[in-house]
Amino acid sequence: MDILMPQLGETVTEGKITSWLRAVGDTVAHGDVLFEIETDKASMEVEAAGAGRLAQILVQAGDTAPIGALVAVIAQGDEQAAVGGNASASASASASASVSAPAVAQPAAAPAASAASAAGAPAPKPVAAPTPIPAPRELDPFNAVQSPPKNFGPATLDDGTQVTPLARRLASTAGIDLKTLNGSGPQGRIVGKDVLQSGSGARNSEASPLEPTASPANFEQVKAIYHHVPHVEVELDGMRRTIAKRLVESKQTVPHFYLTIDVNIDKLTELRKMVNAALPCKLSVNDFVVKAFALALSRVPLANAIWAEDRILRFSRVDVGIAVAVEGGLFTPVVRDAGTKSLTVLAAEIRDLAQRARDRRLKPQEYQGGAASVSNLGMFGVRAFCAIVNAPQSTILAVGAGERRPLEAPDGSVRFAGSMTVTLSCDHRVVDGALGAELLAAFKKIIEDPILTLI
Repeated sequence: MDILMPQLGETVTEGKITSWLRAVGDTVAHGDVLFEIETDKASMEVEAAGAGRLAQILVQAGDTAPIGALVAVIAQGDEQAAVGGNASASASASASASVSAPAVAQPAAAPAASAASAAGAPAPKPVAAPTPIPAPRELDPFNAVQSPPKNFGPATLDDGTQVTPLARRLASTAGIDLKTLNGSGPQGRIVGKDVLQSGSGARNSEASPLEPTASPANFEQVKAIYHHVPHVEVELDGMRRTIAKRLVESKQTVPHFYLTIDVNIDKLTELRKMVNAALPCKLSVNDFVVKAFALALSRVPLANAIWAEDRILRFSRVDVGIAVAVEGGLFTPVVRDAGTKSLTVLAAEIRDLAQRARDRRLKPQEYQGGAASVSNLGMFGVRAFCAIVNAPQSTILAVGAGERRPLEAPDGSVRFAGSMTVTLSCDHRVVDGALGAELLAAFKKIIEDPILTLI
């Protein structure tokens, strides 16, 4: 049985084996943990899909392998006999013998067989050569399943740009070089309309005067500018590379716009004090914010949607992502069906997801999906900020710090009240200005009348 590097998410291309929990020759039962892996997103354990003995380990602890690569072999049934006390040495010796044995050895065995036959003795049974273990396969890092390029070229260009099947067929038929096109699909994907427009010269890179000709400065160019400044070079890990790539794609492909509003949190502060005095588990302001935002999305269902290239997907369930700062980066675990959960259940789930995010123990399905997110920097004293939409989500709510601010009363006097500034970042393809304003108004109403979060 082949043990492959598992697929840990739509965007994960490789995994690093941090430790092996079984050694060569160990008996393995179905469900036993074989090894631990670490990606740019999470760390997790990999279980055996069948029973047998661990015959060979091909990727050692500390090494990195692409998704789908062969990392180990489990011997099953009759194959277990080949795995003795030193299975690794036996496997190596067998493989070495089968590969390095000279070709003249087979003809030399023929006379012996003939002599044995002439003497009336039974001829010895031929010994089958061990089946060679396949080498790790090189998979397309942008696709979970390895597939042939079919008739119209690969689905991913050399620079990582993805191309839809329709775009590949149209480009092949029209003789258009896909490398000259700029994709208008999600994350820069080249779609059919890009090829059709290129045929009329609308997006042809040679004909368009608006096509940028300058490329970003490379490492050597940047380093030359700061060569006289003392510095330390820090290698990028997988998480930082992924964050940089995703944020650049989001700002380049998602038409952002921002709506900012101040909300009164006096009633919220009082309600939180009363609830925390009566409950053993303490609720944070962020728990109320997440609950209020989920309820607002339920009241404005048109905003609970995402852009899907040629259509919009609107959801009947509200899933909200929670931005969690971790060492060296950021995770956004998703709270499922946040609008229907009580505050205590919601708060417990947020704390659990945040802790496992910091420990790099989130599963891929726990940080994928959702149509909106909440990013709260109020605990750092940040008054207001604009967050970048976490594509393919369509909105993200940036929450600032609560503070006492002077407000004018109806009679003209000045009084102080607790206020908090929030900014909603929207994908204009899904959420128009009026719809975003309606969503923000619904959030403001719930926060300023927080008893609605308990109903």
